[in-house]
Amino acid sequence: MKYLLIFLLVLVIFIISVTLGAHNDQVVTFNYLIAQGEYRISTLLASLFGAGFVLGWAICGLFWLRVRVSLANAQRKLKRLQQQTAQTESATPSHPTVVKE
Repeated sequence: MKYLLIFLLVLVIFIISVTLGAHNDQVVTFNYLIAQGEYRISTLLASLFGAGFVLGWAICGLFWLRVRVSLANAQRKLKRLQQQTAQTESATPSHPTVVKE
């Protein structure tokens, strides 16, 4: 449900940006690091929004991947510790025997 709401929010923002860009047919000069170009506002708005969207997903994907790898390592370590605990419990008797002399 959470992801559906996030997707709908992004979709609404995208539709609003495309609608605003479609009504603005002005040509603007866009200066970027290497050169500059003449672009329509609608094209510039849509391409920059798309680039930001892809960049945001890539960054979130990298953080998600890092968390998944960390979780896998923790689960592997937990399994190893559980096996070691089970081995030590089986090696020591659970009820000590008392020998009377």
